[in-house]
Amino acid sequence: MRDILQQPDDVIALVQAEKLRAMLALCARGHPYYKRKWNEAGVDVSKINSLSDLESLPLTSKQDLMDDPESFRLHLPDLPLHERVLWEVIYTTGTTSEPTPVYNTTHDYHAYLFQSARVSEISDIREIDVIANLFPLTPAPMGAFVRSATNAYAAGAKIFGVLPGAPHGAFNVHRSMNQAVRSIALHRATILWGIPSFIRRVLLQAIETGADFRSVRMCAITGEASSPSMRDEIRRCLRSLGAQGTIVFDRYGSTEMGAFAQCHEEGDWHNPAPEIQFHEVVDPDTGRRLPDGERGALAVTHLDRRGTVLIRFLVGDVVSIDRTPCPHCGRHGERIIGPVVRTKDLVKVKGMLINPAVLLDALQGLADVDEVQVVVQRVDVNDPFSMDELLVRMATQSLAKDQLANDIADRVQQAVRVKPRVEFTNVIDIYDPASQTKARRFVDKR
Repeated sequence: MRDILQQPDDVIALVQAEKLRAMLALCARGHPYYKRKWNEAGVDVSKINSLSDLESLPLTSKQDLMDDPESFRLHLPDLPLHERVLWEVIYTTGTTSEPTPVYNTTHDYHAYLFQSARVSEISDIREIDVIANLFPLTPAPMGAFVRSATNAYAAGAKIFGVLPGAPHGAFNVHRSMNQAVRSIALHRATILWGIPSFIRRVLLQAIETGADFRSVRMCAITGEASSPSMRDEIRRCLRSLGAQGTIVFDRYGSTEMGAFAQCHEEGDWHNPAPEIQFHEVVDPDTGRRLPDGERGALAVTHLDRRGTVLIRFLVGDVVSIDRTPCPHCGRHGERIIGPVVRTKDLVKVKGMLINPAVLLDALQGLADVDEVQVVVQRVDVNDPFSMDELLVRMATQSLAKDQLANDIADRVQQAVRVKPRVEFTNVIDIYDPASQTKARRFVDKR
């Protein structure tokens, strides 16, 4: 069969349904969590024949996976060697101190190569590209760092590791920001691959030192939410450096489902491989599937995995899905439509209901700010009835801190109608790249 993304939707659905039946049969035989869960729910998965039947299965939360990740591993000793041997373990970065392992067999690794090749095709990553892996070297294998090489293999591109991050361990292998800038210029990288806030800091350092970044044509960003203003700031930096291109490819995905791809900047996200995963938007309270175009919780179902297997897994984002052909590239299959909003993101501060995404959008991309974090807390932490306080923490090298603090306070008040207190701190106090957690840009301490 030719590229499934060029096939009509009914053909894609038939392929997915066949894959689903095979995947559920394997889970019924050798998946500890789902065998127990489906038995408790009185579900006979042998009677699930179509994608619409999938709605009868219970949802899986992130907490379910975090509570007992070992029970989500498929255990079937009669499978061929490549389907049961462990190729790698990578870890979700979540918000807890202990990362959650995701197990990948050789079969799963090959599937990710397959998915990555499609991502490269959709987003125009080429064989002649040179990718700079700017993800931090962390104490446990982070999916984004490990999978950077796999993405390069899939595209046939070259890649080198910069190895940033706060030092840990006994071998002193981490490299500094200046070394990262030097490596990018030395190897004439064409793609910068990393967390948007760190890529921005690398670009600012390159501007300050006059480094030659003219070879760069694209930044592939993932690992933390970014805003239009942050992406515009990255483009501004690329233009300032005389880069050959200013494309910012915003990768949407997770350790559990891999990456989705944009066929054009600021576009929707294509599921590059509907053969290996199916997505639906659901009501998280009832599990009911919502019509395409309606916003709800995104749930992913693995269709062809052998290590950690997830069925109707709530990713943690509110989105909508469009299954009509893409108006830009004509590909079929589902596309994730933004804005991507983390579940339970709306919070009340001083009686005002605010959207952290709007607040962070107002703060990202500021030329004089290296790192920023918003904290909601009690004015008096020892008084449970104390008033709320909105605190903006930031790291900067600017000498005009008083003026910057006033500008930030005005910007926040204009965005969410709550005036914050501003304090200055060190970059590492806001985000330590060596930690096992994602950068927490918004923290509610109440």
